[in-house]
Amino acid sequence: MAEGETTGLANNTHPAPDFRVIGVPGISMIENGDDLVAVITEALTQNQLTLEHGDVLCVAQKIISKAEGCLVALSDITPTAEAEELAAATLKDPRMVQLILEESSEVMRHKPHVLVVRHNLGFVGAHAGIDQSNVDHSDGEMALLLPKDPDGSAAALRHSLEEQYATQIGVVITDSHNRAWRMGTIGSAIGCAGIKVLDDSRGGEDIYGRTLQATLISRADALAGTATLMMGETTEKLPVVILRGLPPAQTLSDDPAQTAQLINRPLAEDMFR
Repeated sequence: MAEGETTGLANNTHPAPDFRVIGVPGISMIENGDDLVAVITEALTQNQLTLEHGDVLCVAQKIISKAEGCLVALSDITPTAEAEELAAATLKDPRMVQLILEESSEVMRHKPHVLVVRHNLGFVGAHAGIDQSNVDHSDGEMALLLPKDPDGSAAALRHSLEEQYATQIGVVITDSHNRAWRMGTIGSAIGCAGIKVLDDSRGGEDIYGRTLQATLISRADALAGTATLMMGETTEKLPVVILRGLPPAQTLSDDPAQTAQLINRPLAEDMFR
């Protein structure tokens, strides 16, 4: 087994026994304007890897955001009165609170050091996904925002890489999300292209013939969570991971409507607002 590679099973995907999670070392430090297709291709070549039919390429949000220029200097941010008030209640930097408000459609909950919001992309989480870790602060405090259109970013990566390798793949952009009532973060999908995002088993039968009433599985999040185990959360420097061995018929999709937006629960069904 090669370095940066592991074997195992992904939830509800019935992979072949040789299902693999392959980390791609050698991704350079990404800066605004970098060509991620060229960077990923170079790293694959250096590691004697290629992309095969049915592969799902999982890419950490952070390098997407850096390449797309989502790094913001806090010195450029002027807090509003609303941000100042909320900063006092949460004991946070007013400039960070201002960014959080700009990136969000609704403040859901807050307490000292925590601000839970509904991001403009539709999901609920802490601090609008804005991150200051693994970011160069040598020229002043910086903050990294999420991509404006992660589904579009995933689609662009998929299109270029499929042309480059003459094969059909899926792409998932991953981020670390927290969850109500559960400790710790998990890898979640915020951008998808070329995969079946949700498995809807409602109306089917379980192994005893009982009709399934509410079985809706987030395949995209399962893929993201699997990849995040390899990527790590701190200093691992593995922002690109290949998931290999999943059945293409169950995993891939050419439907452009299969995006990460499908994962967000409609507001009308939100019981906790």
